[in-house]
Amino acid sequence: MSRKLTRLKTDFYMPDYRRNCSRFVTCFIVLLLIISCKNEKHSFSKNDIKSSQKLIGIEFSEEKIDTLYEYLEKNSKGYDSLRKYSLDKSVFPALFFDPTPKNFAFPKAKDTLISWYIPEGIDIPDSLNQLAFYTIPELASLIKNKKISSLKLTEFFLDRLKKYGPALECTITITEELALAQAKKLDAELANGHYRGILHGIPYGVKDLMSVNGYPTTWGSEPYKNQQIEETATVVERLQVAGGVLVAKLVSGALARGDVWFGGKTRNPWDIEEGASGSSAGSGSATSAGLVPFALGTETLGSITSPSSVNGITGLRPTYGRVSRHGVMSLSWSMDKVGPMCRNAEDCAIVFSIIQGKDSLDRTTSTVPFNYNPALDFKTFKVAYLKDDIEKDTTEGKENLEEALKTLKKLGIDPTPVSLPTEMPYDGFDIILRSESGAFFDELVLSGKVDSMVEQDKKSRANSLRQSRFIPAVEYLQANRHRQVLIEQMHQILKDYDILISPSFGNKQLLITNLTGHPVIAVPTGLDEENHPTSVTFVGNLYDEEKILLFAKGFQDATEFDEMHPKGFD
Repeated sequence: MSRKLTRLKTDFYMPDYRRNCSRFVTCFIVLLLIISCKNEKHSFSKNDIKSSQKLIGIEFSEEKIDTLYEYLEKNSKGYDSLRKYSLDKSVFPALFFDPTPKNFAFPKAKDTLISWYIPEGIDIPDSLNQLAFYTIPELASLIKNKKISSLKLTEFFLDRLKKYGPALECTITITEELALAQAKKLDAELANGHYRGILHGIPYGVKDLMSVNGYPTTWGSEPYKNQQIEETATVVERLQVAGGVLVAKLVSGALARGDVWFGGKTRNPWDIEEGASGSSAGSGSATSAGLVPFALGTETLGSITSPSSVNGITGLRPTYGRVSRHGVMSLSWSMDKVGPMCRNAEDCAIVFSIIQGKDSLDRTTSTVPFNYNPALDFKTFKVAYLKDDIEKDTTEGKENLEEALKTLKKLGIDPTPVSLPTEMPYDGFDIILRSESGAFFDELVLSGKVDSMVEQDKKSRANSLRQSRFIPAVEYLQANRHRQVLIEQMHQILKDYDILISPSFGNKQLLITNLTGHPVIAVPTGLDEENHPTSVTFVGNLYDEEKILLFAKGFQDATEFDEMHPKGFD
């Protein structure tokens, strides 16, 4: 009996390791299966829900979280389902942004057609490099009167792009083969008596967000530097039909942010130690340095007006929906605009008249007419100005801004002081851009290719795209509801005026008008103490580009700031 008890005790206290290891492995596998089944059903825990509430500033009780649990799992499966189906980059959301306030009166078409004045008596300059800074009408005069061929003019600008482009880091692709073929064709047409109009034979460049069949469209970003989109953007096609000669695809900051791209940092020709600002950096730098007579840029939140101001040229950001974005990279479907960046306001008007208008390939475009009339007296316009913003301006350009106001007053302009809306959730509006850009580039983030972008710091586009995943859909929609209120408030301010004068930087105007879709034009006002260009911005009513263009032209006719050029490029 005692031996039996001893045996039992021995079995209990001194186990057979092989048998018990087998039992342990079996239990471990069962445990893993239980965990696996749990994870298959719920990919997150209730503690995860509690923690995530802190990101959005909401707190639910334990009981409410219990009821949410199954619903959130259903949402998660829905997200997985959405990600299984890829979307072509050309697909817009089924929701379309409408910038018009209640009871808005659209401009009506006038009977008169725009007739652009092409001056006589324009000659080739003694120093050929001066040709780089001729305006569109001046270049048109040379070509129409056969004082220079389109081929010679094209070769001239191609040479300048090759000579100065590398130092300015403003060019991604020189479209030489295409340009020379276009120029030869246009010369042959002119020889046979066919003149297409004021852009006949004149070279230009476009921001490399715009696709051109047969050439890379890099979006300025490492993941897309070998991308080739086999279509041509509508705006490029319209310029080609008008006789424009595409000579270069110019730098866009990476995915339309800043002036840094996969090949470097675009330089300001006024000070090559400084950046050209973004994201239409290449268009601003190349136009300023006379590497192209004009260029196209895009703006979502300052990307035409900022590089135009910093590089000392004139830039028009049109009303939302006035210019087709077909074939142009999207950053924010409800905020993106395409516009001209030129020597002066008249050049902007010429280019805008060609690229604007309805496009069946872009459902956001409209049939609203462009009623530009050079004979209209800009001194008759009703003008307001942001008195408080100008007085509080702390930028280097304040003195020049005040001088610009004095010049306008000498011309008979007596502006009325007004203020921008104050009681608005301005800190929340950036949600709109970041949500929409996150959706457009979602595949880039999910694939991990976003990690190959050059900039990866806290303010980088890469980081902005990653964080977009943490913006709730409810907040995105709420931001757009507040945006509608902002549209109505801005309309109440602007409806009694034709022009609103504003600082280009340092106030809420840039954010507001990009959200509301209002057109603006940035024009140079001189140089600051460091010989850097300064500017003023004229804001117009929706679909009323003609008035801000005429007003800017009137200012430029009375001053010489638009004729300034950076040293070392002439």
